[in-house]
Amino acid sequence: MKSAVRDYETALSQIRGVTAGETDLTANLANVSAVLKTLPGFFWVGFYLLKEEELVLGPFQGPVACTRIPLGKGVCGSAFERRETVIVPDVHAFPGHLACNAASQSEIVVPVFDRSGSPVMVLDVDSDLPNAFCETDAAALEETARILTAVLL
Repeated sequence: MKSAVRDYETALSQIRGVTAGETDLTANLANVSAVLKTLPGFFWVGFYLLKEEELVLGPFQGPVACTRIPLGKGVCGSAFERRETVIVPDVHAFPGHLACNAASQSEIVVPVFDRSGSPVMVLDVDSDLPNAFCETDAAALEETARILTAVLL
């Protein structure tokens, strides 16, 4: 089930509200994950942060996840290295997919940049449904990344 535009309008409003005036990275990422997890079809939502040349699990909502992801590996590492959003309709068909949870069927990953334009983390969303993400999702999640850049980094 693809999320409707109205769902994102509400979610983005909530994200702006919970991050306004808050500078703590963990608090903001935790709240953003919680807001996004309420959207239909979002099985897992979270962040992987760049630490010592690998992506390390940050705040998330959902089942247990992979703790560390090498740059360039899996959907998260690929989106980080490419510096662009990656939408995967079928994770089982993605070369080098890292199966953190067997229930995951599709995925979207959005890089988050610091103010100088360098990627510092990724926002990762998985669905337990195939082909769950589209350009509407990409646009809203990229806006989420811009909100985080503006308030945190």
